[in-house]
Amino acid sequence: MSGHGTPTPMQSRAGGPLKGTAEIPGDKSVSHRSLILGALAVGETKISGLLEGDDILDTAKAMAALGADVERVGDGEWRVNGVGVGGFAEPDNVIDCGNAGTGVRLIMGAVSTSPITVTFTGDASLRSRPMGRITDPLTLFGAQTVGRANGLLPLTLVGAHEPMPVRYTSPHASAQIKSAVLLAGLNAPGKTVLIEKEKTRDHTERMLRGFGAEIETVETDEGFEITLTGQPELRPQTIAVPRDPSSAAFPVCAALIVEGSDILVPNIGLNPTRAGLFTTLVEMGADITFENQREEGGEPVADLRVKASKLQGIEVPSERAPSMIDEYPILSAVASFATGKTVMRGIRELRVKECDRIDAMARGLEAMGVTIEEGEDFLIVHGQGGKVQGGGKASTFFDHRIGMSFLCMGLATERPVSIDDGSAIATSFPIFENLMKDLGASIMRNNR
Repeated sequence: MSGHGTPTPMQSRAGGPLKGTAEIPGDKSVSHRSLILGALAVGETKISGLLEGDDILDTAKAMAALGADVERVGDGEWRVNGVGVGGFAEPDNVIDCGNAGTGVRLIMGAVSTSPITVTFTGDASLRSRPMGRITDPLTLFGAQTVGRANGLLPLTLVGAHEPMPVRYTSPHASAQIKSAVLLAGLNAPGKTVLIEKEKTRDHTERMLRGFGAEIETVETDEGFEITLTGQPELRPQTIAVPRDPSSAAFPVCAALIVEGSDILVPNIGLNPTRAGLFTTLVEMGADITFENQREEGGEPVADLRVKASKLQGIEVPSERAPSMIDEYPILSAVASFATGKTVMRGIRELRVKECDRIDAMARGLEAMGVTIEEGEDFLIVHGQGGKVQGGGKASTFFDHRIGMSFLCMGLATERPVSIDDGSAIATSFPIFENLMKDLGASIMRNNR
């Protein structure tokens, strides 16, 4: 049982080739940031293409609870009338971020330098995830936190009354830590400096520039040094959210392993800090063509044409991990069909996601007859050369990416693949099931 309500058992099985066009929802990372920065601007920000998954809707509710005027005006169309930097009001109730790890951590950063007190909670999965990596740097600004042991939610954050800028070197390759510190720095006087040793996704920096913040990134001997000048007046924006490369990963990878498949996946964001999976797949021999390459809203975008391919296992460079950290579960599933070993190192961060994703994928792959090797920060998948047994049941641990990875895997295995609970898929990709079925996938519910 997931502990999140009634589980939704699901099953997938091999069928015909996948054909057609996969219209992916808006980027999850950009959607979170659009709402938060819109709430911190002065005036009305208009957002189109917003992902309307549970995680994003929880962030929208949080911005409204903090005083912003947030309204849905159409399908994926939203407007946010912001309160300005430092203008958040103390909410009347607890902020419930559901399953949104990105949402809660970015919101904590945004409120930590305002003189208000906010209590955060979430679902069972989020309440088990570490928050100390976020709250530790926020206390340097003058914020205080009180929570459960090991920094777990529920947690109360008392914002700094007289925030001070900080210089902080992130101990982890985490865009969430970086973004929380930068959002905290918005309401601190002077310059806040964040140093990351490995470059992580840079949506926050790009969007801050778009809203009018003064922010600069330079590469130094210490790593990538990002300097933000605090207390700007952020200007409202009109934002077209690109489509999510992390969600696109699932139909793309399914098409690669299902014989005869040929699909188009249009308008996918290809920010270089997010596109590591596609680079890796091409290196494995994937037939992926990047068509109509262009830039929209400051982000590179292209249409992906994907055809079924014979794949070869490779060693994925560990330095690529930050640019594809959410895609290792589906890569692990695809690697099962390759010839030879696929070696993934430098992926320790997967152990503190919605679940321990290294362990979840390893146990699930073993249940499907795949040989794996597992360590604290690595996973090695021994490819079966195109023929994978399947027939097992994978535990998802209420992790959307684990669930979708095994459902995609089952479209090409010799026997059906089952998952114990697919309900978490709605947190990031609410149309996944229908989209895949429209392409020809055989995915069913309530098959025990």
